Amino acid sequence: MQDLPLADADDLRALARQSAAISVACSCRSAESAGWISLPLSLQESQLADVATLVRDPYDEPTFAEHHPDGTRYESADAPIAPRYYPYNRCNVARCTLCSRHYLRYMEAGGYFVDRRIRSLRDPALVTDPA
Repeated sequence: MQDLPLADADDLRALARQSAAISVACSCRSAESAGWISLPLSLQESQLADVATLVRDPYDEPTFAEHHPDGTRYESADAPIAPRYYPYNRCNVARCTLCSRHYLRYMEAGGYFVDRRIRSLRDPALVTDPA
């Protein structure tokens, strides 16, 4: 298992500010990922390097409860990023190795499929830390 530092809401806000300030063109931006999407084929997974985790305890089963106080949905571009809630509590934070933008990512595993999901981390106002 990879040892990554545990990120909190303040860390995510700082990384989102850094990502928002990057203006260079990059292939990591080829698909709109303001909300959760499947990892696009145009983005090579090797282009992303994990730099932190939101998984508090890898041996504990985190909640599947989501946090949507304003009626957003999982895939909504304006859905809050709440580190203690699903799917964030299963995420790592990755940085694009070409442009340094940050993304949240996790693996969705169902009975018959595995799907790598990704969401850009670029709006610090979306990061929240409800109890």
